[in-house]
This record gives sequence, C-alpha cells and structure tokens, in this order.
Amino acid sequence: MVKLRLKRCGRKQRAIYRIIAIDVRSRREGRDLRKVGFYDPIKNQTYLNVSAILYFLEKGAQPTGTVHDISKKAGFLQNFALTKTKLD
Repeated sequence: MVKLRLKRCGRKQRAIYRIIAIDVRSRREGRDLRKVGFYDPIKNQTYLNVSAILYFLEKGAQPTGTVHDISKKAGFLQNFALTKTKLD
C-alpha cells in the first residue's frame, strides 16, 4: 500500500518536510516513489503538486493525518471527495 506522508529534511531545530508518496513498509527516510510537495512549519509555507497528489489518491494511496490536514488547508481535498462521490 502507498501512503502520502512527511519526510524530514533540514538541519537541527530548522526542520522542513517533504511530502512524498512512499510504500508503507519503508522507513521515514527510505526511498520514496515521488516527491509531491513540501511543508515548512517555521515559515508556514506549503507547496503541493496537486496533480501528482490526486493521481496517487485515485490509485488508492492513503494520506497520513498531517498530510490530510495540510491538503485540507489548501482546499483541494474537498473537491477530490466531491468528484469521487459523483463518480461512484
């Protein structure tokens, strides 16, 4: 199973996180399938590759709680849920 989760980068006390698609059995710093965005909690900046995230969600990937909250703040996750219910 594939998950969308955070990968820690940066230096001590100045962490930034990459949002990646990764196999569930891999460790946090393991090899990712694809980088789909980043999140900087210090500067409160977020970049999301929406098309890549939607691709993985359509294929059955599950976002972690934090990634879900970040994408919810961006406002595109509700659109995905609405279109998915219309297709079913």
